[in-house]
Amino acid sequence: MKSLQKKLLSKVTTAALVVAAAGTAQAAGGMKLGSPAFSDHDMLPAKYAAKGGPRNCDGEGVSPPLEWSNTPEGTNSYAIIVHDSAGAHGLWVTHWLDCEIPGTSSSFREGEVSGAPAGGNYVDGTNRIGKPVWFGPCPDVGNRPQHYVFTLIATDLEPDALESGLDKAGLLAALEGHALGATSLVGRYAR
Repeated sequence: MKSLQKKLLSKVTTAALVVAAAGTAQAAGGMKLGSPAFSDHDMLPAKYAAKGGPRNCDGEGVSPPLEWSNTPEGTNSYAIIVHDSAGAHGLWVTHWLDCEIPGTSSSFREGEVSGAPAGGNYVDGTNRIGKPVWFGPCPDVGNRPQHYVFTLIATDLEPDALESGLDKAGLLAALEGHALGATSLVGRYAR
């Protein structure tokens, strides 16, 4: 009986290692989102924080550069959502929402979505202040660093499928059944 248990345990362990290795290989080859300006879970440079306003934000309001790769086959467009789940005292803040980014795109230049809509084929959503542009971090002074999650979603939708002005809930509802894959990048910020 013990011999049979050892053989079964060996087979289960081998199968688990094969599955784990396949999962690691798939993760290594899956969608990637990064920035030449900061690494995942690093502090965001102050220039990407919000500028001025009633909260005396200390940044320059410049949108960070982003690059992505290894997107799923059949991707026709992308959506991106940047949010802070601790913002607004835990009620979440959407800092940027953009959808219908053409499937041929693979990056945003630094400042590309600062101040004016990105243009091109992009259908801009609305951020915390109701604008279709990058709205940088501006956490309460003295807070621990908050986490700003950049999520890129690959979709099978054509670049003109969605209407302008969607908020986060509207975008997520519109993408139901059309998302092919996603990846995230986290930047932290405190002041």
